[in-house]
Amino acid sequence: MSGILNSSIGRKFAMALSALFLMVFLLQHFAINLLSVFSADAFNDVSHFMGTFWVIQYVMQPVLIFGVIFHFVMGFVLEIKNKKARTISYAKNNGAANSSWMSRNMIYSGLAILAFICLHFYDFWLPEINTKYIQGDMTGLLANGEYRYFEELQHKFVDIWRVALYCIAFVFLALHLLHGFNSAFQSAGANNKYTKGLKGFGKAYAIIIPLGFIFIALFHHFNH
Repeated sequence: MSGILNSSIGRKFAMALSALFLMVFLLQHFAINLLSVFSADAFNDVSHFMGTFWVIQYVMQPVLIFGVIFHFVMGFVLEIKNKKARTISYAKNNGAANSSWMSRNMIYSGLAILAFICLHFYDFWLPEINTKYIQGDMTGLLANGEYRYFEELQHKFVDIWRVALYCIAFVFLALHLLHGFNSAFQSAGANNKYTKGLKGFGKAYAIIIPLGFIFIALFHHFNH
C-alpha cells in the first residue's frame, strides 16, 4: 500500500477510489434525507435502522470515517505536490489557459466542504453518539413514543443562518464534484467509449445531488 501511495499515479488512483466511494455514500445519504420530505414515519424508520444495525454502526461507519479522512489528507498531499510541480511550468505557460477554475481551486472547495462536514458532525453525529453511547438511550424514542429523528432534523433547520451555511456548502460541493467526478473516472482509467456518457452523468450528479440537499434544507426551514 505504501509503495502505491509513493507514486504519483498511485496517489491519484487511491484518491479516485476514495472519491467514488464517498460519492456512493453521498447518494445513499441523499436518498434517506429525501424521505423526510415525503414521509416522517419512513424517514424515522430508516434512520432508526441505520442508527442501530450493528453492521452499519461498527463496520460501515468506521470505513466511512476512514474514507473521509483519507480523501482529504490525500487531497492536501496531491495539492502540495502539484504546486511544487507547477512552479516551473507556470513560469513558461499560463496556467489559467490550460486548466479550469474548478481544477485550480479544488483545495479551496475541499476546505469549504471539510468545514461543512465538521458542522454536520457537530449538528448530528456528535449528538447521536452522546444519546446512544453516553446517555445509553438506544430506543430512539421521544416521550410521546415516536422516533426522534425527524423532529431533530427539522429542529436543526429552524435558524436561517444554519440553512444559509448548508446551502453555501452544497454550492461548493457542486463545484468540487463538477471537476472531481470526471477526474476520478480518468484516474481510475475510464477513458473509453463510455467516457462521454460518464461525463454527462458526472455533471448531472454534481448538480442534482447538491441542489437536492439545498431543497431539503429549505423545505424543513419553511415547514417546521
